Amino acid sequence: MGASGQAAGDYAGGMAGVESSGVVERLFALLRAGDVRALARAVSLVEDGAAEAGALLELCRGAHHGALRVGVTGPPGVGKSTLVDALTREIRQTGRTVGILAVDPSSVFTGGALLGDRIRMGEAGDPGVYMRSMAARGHLGGLARTTEDVLTVMEAAGKDVLLIETTGVGQGEIEVAWLAGVVLVVLAPGMGDGVQALKAGVLEIASVYVLNKADLEGVERLEQEMRGMLELSMETAGRAVVKTVAISGEGVVELLGLVDGLAEEQASGTQAPGHPGALLPGLKPRPAAGSGFSVDGGFGRTNVVSSAIPQGLKPGPLVSDLDGAAQTAPFQCTRNLVSSSNGPVLDHLGIAVRSIAQAAGVYEALGMRVSGVEEVQGERVRVAMVALGESRIELLEATEEDSAVGRFLAKRGEGLHHIALRVPDLSAAVEALKARGVRMVSERIEVGAGGHRYVFVHPTGVNGVLLELVEEAGG
Repeated sequence: MGASGQAAGDYAGGMAGVESSGVVERLFALLRAGDVRALARAVSLVEDGAAEAGALLELCRGAHHGALRVGVTGPPGVGKSTLVDALTREIRQTGRTVGILAVDPSSVFTGGALLGDRIRMGEAGDPGVYMRSMAARGHLGGLARTTEDVLTVMEAAGKDVLLIETTGVGQGEIEVAWLAGVVLVVLAPGMGDGVQALKAGVLEIASVYVLNKADLEGVERLEQEMRGMLELSMETAGRAVVKTVAISGEGVVELLGLVDGLAEEQASGTQAPGHPGALLPGLKPRPAAGSGFSVDGGFGRTNVVSSAIPQGLKPGPLVSDLDGAAQTAPFQCTRNLVSSSNGPVLDHLGIAVRSIAQAAGVYEALGMRVSGVEEVQGERVRVAMVALGESRIELLEATEEDSAVGRFLAKRGEGLHHIALRVPDLSAAVEALKARGVRMVSERIEVGAGGHRYVFVHPTGVNGVLLELVEEAGG
């Protein structure tokens, strides 16, 4: 047994008198020197919450060197472990060392876990790869309670890339987003409505979407559905979608290139050590333990109180009284907003269509009258009006492919193009939005053919919807 092996053995033999004997310091020195047994022992101490874990972590945090952290998450059965194995092989081809942390769900009966990720990973004999499985032990979020601490130890051991594989996840398991610099959300054909169910949660945290098992039937449909869904949101539009067959390695080199490219972008910014954070605009700070999600987008219960209702918006019927705060029914609020003479009202809905003639048939079948077809030269669009109570629907057909509506149709297909609100004082409305930092498509107020004034609010300021504000002629 060599000197380092003897020291590691001495450490494993007993933990008495840690402070006086400096055992933690010796273990840390062995860890830094590349001793695998010392790394394994250090990880066990941290994972088990041993008394020495705090002192060891303090030393490890000082050895932070900016390792790339890549989260691999997604529903069960999509091939996450096989993809991690394939990525590991490609990373090793670049000469970098790899630390793998794979989290498995715990049994609700025994508290144990199968830790079966090792079965699908074949890099155990490579000295440049350290792989650790750990049980979630009832911790929610797709990871284990000590995941971040174990990653800190692995990084201190000199691993260049840390791959974090979560448990099979659903909507709410998004904790990896706060631990990884790049997050891969893995999907596979045959999920059916599973993609729909994931929209409000794990799909939002991806840096790259990986469509694994791309050799199976249905991958083209999955890709089309994913790209269409991503284009609906300003937050996810433009994120990469990559097809892979992890078991054969197909597409993995391209995926690693994307990961490294995102890592370079991250390195050019300023981020605190120990909290890399995913490359996601708008990602909120990690919630404190025990806090709950609130309606205001932060964490912690918040009621909708009458004092928070915008001026001119009439309160709807009381639906509950929590801690004495009135909560207003949202549909009634909307109805009051539309009917209020003091505030904005719905002017029209703009719907982009490929052919007004074809689209008109649907509305005419419902007894609605399509009329007033005209061509707006400046916008390079043909418009038809469909009366709808006190408002209307505008059918928008592009006359040129490179017009705004033409580009919309090419990118997103037919659908809602914009919502228009009629306001009593357009100038005042624009100034109010600018004061709140809301982005405008153009701050210049335009004048339409009928003398009405209008301006567009950028979708980034209105939850991904293009909003038109209109003031009638003589307003």
